[in-house]
Amino acid sequence: MDSTNTFIQSVPLEYFVILSTILFSLGVLGVLLRKNAIIILGCVELMLNSVNLLLAAFSAYKGDGNGQILVFFIMVVAAAEVAVGLAIITMMYRNTKNVDVSIFNKLKG
Repeated sequence: MDSTNTFIQSVPLEYFVILSTILFSLGVLGVLLRKNAIIILGCVELMLNSVNLLLAAFSAYKGDGNGQILVFFIMVVAAAEVAVGLAIITMMYRNTKNVDVSIFNKLKG
């Protein structure tokens, strides 16, 4: 076992769970309460990263690398989500000169 796992295991696992819960809750609140599309994307990233933190912490405590492999795949999905999301926001800004998600209500038939 290397020194990194020893350092991570010296911090109680409950602290990681509490921190991850707080970060995820802040992300959910940001998605629900904000109307700016860029902030909403940032909040989705915050939620994904809180799950990554929890997976990495459990993986380190268990001494197994499977959680860290799953973190890698989540990061790939998050990168794809950012690329698609920013493309949508860019097109939305070009057409309406605004990044407020409430303008999507105008697209209803």
